[in-house]
Amino acid sequence: MINNHKPFIPHNNKKALYSASALICIAIMPLANTAHAETLRDALTKAYESNPTLTGARAGQKVVNENVPIAKADGRPSLNLQSNYFENIRNNPNSFTAPDRLTSNDATLNVPAYRGGAVKNRIRAAKGQVKASIANLRATESSIFSNVVAAYMDVIRDEAVVDLNRAQVGVLSVNLEATRDRFEIGDLTRTDVAQSEARYAEALGNLQNARANLIRSKEVYTQLVGSEPGALEAPPPLPGLPENPDDAVVVALGSNPDLQSAKESRDAAKYDIKAARASRLPTVDAFAQGNYTNFLGTLGGNIPGANFIQSTTTFTLGVRATIPFYQGGRPSAQIRQSQARLSQAQEQEIAAERNVIAQTRASHASWKASLELTRAFERAVEANTLSLEGVRAENSVGNRTILDILNAEQELLNSRVQLVTAQRNAYVAGFTLMAAMGKAEARDLGLDEALLYNPLEDYNKVKNSLNDWSSQPNPKEQATRTTETKAQTAPITPLPEN
Repeated sequence: MINNHKPFIPHNNKKALYSASALICIAIMPLANTAHAETLRDALTKAYESNPTLTGARAGQKVVNENVPIAKADGRPSLNLQSNYFENIRNNPNSFTAPDRLTSNDATLNVPAYRGGAVKNRIRAAKGQVKASIANLRATESSIFSNVVAAYMDVIRDEAVVDLNRAQVGVLSVNLEATRDRFEIGDLTRTDVAQSEARYAEALGNLQNARANLIRSKEVYTQLVGSEPGALEAPPPLPGLPENPDDAVVVALGSNPDLQSAKESRDAAKYDIKAARASRLPTVDAFAQGNYTNFLGTLGGNIPGANFIQSTTTFTLGVRATIPFYQGGRPSAQIRQSQARLSQAQEQEIAAERNVIAQTRASHASWKASLELTRAFERAVEANTLSLEGVRAENSVGNRTILDILNAEQELLNSRVQLVTAQRNAYVAGFTLMAAMGKAEARDLGLDEALLYNPLEDYNKVKNSLNDWSSQPNPKEQATRTTETKAQTAPITPLPEN
């Protein structure tokens, strides 16, 4: 039986629970003061429903599900009917009873009685691959959500950077105008004017670069979510994450979908070996055969006055045992191949485990560092704001130059840009940590239950399928196309002319 994934918490490490209850359901809810803005929850929901990578992965899951009934079919009875019509164009002249034509109908029922365990182990291997595929689907879901969160935060960051650079252009425009006025009355030199003009031109270039970055972020968002970003609401706080990287690793080792998939694939490979070994064992089948032949009145037609029965019916029951003595080395090759696949799966599991540990620790370190950077740049913004005010005041009494003011303004802009970048990085790093821990999927994020795809439902529908004639309508596209979306822009208010 295939179960839904459950978080694994070792009994000897209760700290791994940290704030699991908060982590299981992240409160991605709209804020009251931005009723018309798009929320992160909205973006994740759209991606969940229509991202082609995710919808394609769900279709791939259905492909793997069908391996179970296919494996079961090898152990089930089979019934075959065959109908023939023969027209004897030229008969043997010594065969006086040969018919000119006949019809023959055969029915064969075959019941596999013993396959050396091959069928049983192929079924177990197929079920293991279903489990592995479900874990892969979870990993795909988590990866898409991580990309959506990053794209969402990129748009917010780049919009803020555009606004900051637009404001800087306005400030430098005023500075340049004031500098020119003071130059006209002899209070400043041509050098001061040139410095102001250079900074203004540089600010214009930075603004255009920021706009290009914003357009790129919007296009990535559109690609992932399937619709253009509108006004984006600030994201909700992330749930409580573990302060200790070791606690994060404990949760990741029990819940990370990539690692779980590797473990399931390893277990499935063990059954493949057993199935391969069965190819050297005897097989037993019970069978029933029936035949009806009609000579269409032509049997014995060459003998005058003969009266032959023109139709026959036969029925046979039996047991057939097949003992393979030599198969050209195929069984040994298949066993060695399955053993090599198991070895590969074992090594891949270790590689996945290493990767999960490294990714979790690195994500935890990035998250903590980003939080510290955010606090540092908050202090830097405060300090640079005070510094700019002081430099302007000192310039008014002649103790500071125009260049000092320009430098102070640039320092303040840099720290503000670095602050919004650090805020973005902290949020994305925190979500990446959740993904590494296996806690960044739809059920963990509290998306609408009615929207959630349950792979077990599709599996349960087909796992015991017996009907050769059951089918489904041809699938329709689930993902949305972006051909009708408009090219993204980064509009700003008209720039002052200088």
